[in-house]
Amino acid sequence: MDGALWGSLNLLRKASLPWQESDVELVCDVVDQLAIAIQQAELHRQVQQLNINLERQVQTRTAQLQLAYDFEATLKQITDQVRDSLDEDQILESAVKALAKRLGVGCCNAAIFDIEQGTSTIRYEYAAGIPPSMGKVSQLADFPEIYEQLLQGHHFQFCSLLAHPERGTVSMFACPILDDNGVLGDLWLVNQSFYEFNDQDIRLVQQVANQCAIAIRQARLFQAAQAQVKELERLNRLKDDFLSTVSHELRTPMANIKMAIHMLDIILRDLGMFKTRENPLDRYFRVLKDECQREINLIDDLLDLAQLDSQQTSLTLSEVSLQSWLPKAVEPFLARAHNQQQGLEIEIAASLPTVKTDLSYLERTLAELLNNACKYTPVGEQISISASVDDQSESEAVVVRVCNSGVEIPISEHDRIFDKFYRIPNSDPWKHGGTGLGLALVKKLVERLEGAIHVESCPGKTTFVVQLPIA
Repeated sequence: MDGALWGSLNLLRKASLPWQESDVELVCDVVDQLAIAIQQAELHRQVQQLNINLERQVQTRTAQLQLAYDFEATLKQITDQVRDSLDEDQILESAVKALAKRLGVGCCNAAIFDIEQGTSTIRYEYAAGIPPSMGKVSQLADFPEIYEQLLQGHHFQFCSLLAHPERGTVSMFACPILDDNGVLGDLWLVNQSFYEFNDQDIRLVQQVANQCAIAIRQARLFQAAQAQVKELERLNRLKDDFLSTVSHELRTPMANIKMAIHMLDIILRDLGMFKTRENPLDRYFRVLKDECQREINLIDDLLDLAQLDSQQTSLTLSEVSLQSWLPKAVEPFLARAHNQQQGLEIEIAASLPTVKTDLSYLERTLAELLNNACKYTPVGEQISISASVDDQSESEAVVVRVCNSGVEIPISEHDRIFDKFYRIPNSDPWKHGGTGLGLALVKKLVERLEGAIHVESCPGKTTFVVQLPIA
């Protein structure tokens, strides 16, 4: 068929019966049909073989894809467990347990290196029927053939030649836990002596070791940050304790100095020493009284802040109607604003609910804000105080706004102005000076009243917004 010989068809008959031409033609036709049938059978066989081969390839590829999927799923599961913790021991425990169960090994442990001390400490071990070694410390120098390779970032597997007294003859695989900064520790897997860790096992262990390294670095960074935060908190407490102690120690002598200045003032006036304001003695004496009062105010502010921080004083809550209380609280500042050629106006909403607050805290808050407004508002500018219901807040609250024109606070300073001792440079046109504690004290007072305060500023205008809870 097609020039190829497939075989032959042999026919025998008696010599007395010669082959007729028609017989020969019939045999030739049969042979042709037989060749066609044989060719079709061969083609069918080839097609079947191709189908079998293709099915095997599909099964093989499916198995490979399933293996890859299982590998990625396992790795993701282990990674999620490892990365969910910021505790080194928990990280290593999760990795060791997951690897031991996934690979079905008899033992798996994780150790952390101390390069300075030259030690390796097993931090967690998962062992099935094998005496555990958790907590065991090994000297790196005692096993150079092992740890030199691990410190260089190499993994390896081997089979013990001599039987271990506890584990017997086993096969082992060691993989370093390392990142770009160096080796942090290692992972060990122990199994039967006839077991060989394949490429898939090794790849999984390496990936888990990498995830452990990342998680451990993150945990150490977090712990370092936490330690710094605790240290800063400790230093801040020491600072506050120091300021409180110093303030208490200074209060008595400053009170005595103020009393002595007052008595000296009486005596000098009786002697006629202050008859004219041009007298240098009068000017020096006024400086002495002003600076004494400034120091007393500083001490009082420091002590008030210390009490607020420690929450030593309890609140005396009462319901306050701002319609009647606010005008009286503003009245002492009217003369000051007039003398400094500043306008001062009050705007209170018609229907305003009462607020539940500590009146002394509220009075101190408003006084500090108005004092700052008078201090920093230029000549000819306006100071306004308003009270209204806060419609934008999720919880019902009354908003008190203290606004002054002619001055603005840069956005970069909005958070800093509530820090202790912070003062905005070059923003005191009247040169009144200050301690830098006023707004820090205001914020503490408002927070103690379960309210909130923030500053809003635009060109030529600054507004302090105080939110107070409704009764």
